[in-house]
Amino acid sequence: MPPRRSKSRQFVVCLANAGYEASLEVRKIYAVLDDSSADADHLIRVIDESGEDYLYPARLFHRVELPAELRRKLRLAS
Repeated sequence: MPPRRSKSRQFVVCLANAGYEASLEVRKIYAVLDDSSADADHLIRVIDESGEDYLYPARLFHRVELPAELRRKLRLAS
């Protein structure tokens, strides 16, 4: 089943990238797609450096709440 898209885009900050150095940058903010089946396995679906969404261990990230104006600007920039 494909991930469902949230009405409000969610974001995470990368805290570690061990094993994923080519795909993730520490301290970078990434957009997240909702994926309840991934959540059950402690994974998170992140749009990474390639521009594609992939599953990564959730422990590598921390969810962040961004101000509405910044979310809007990020959406327009992508």
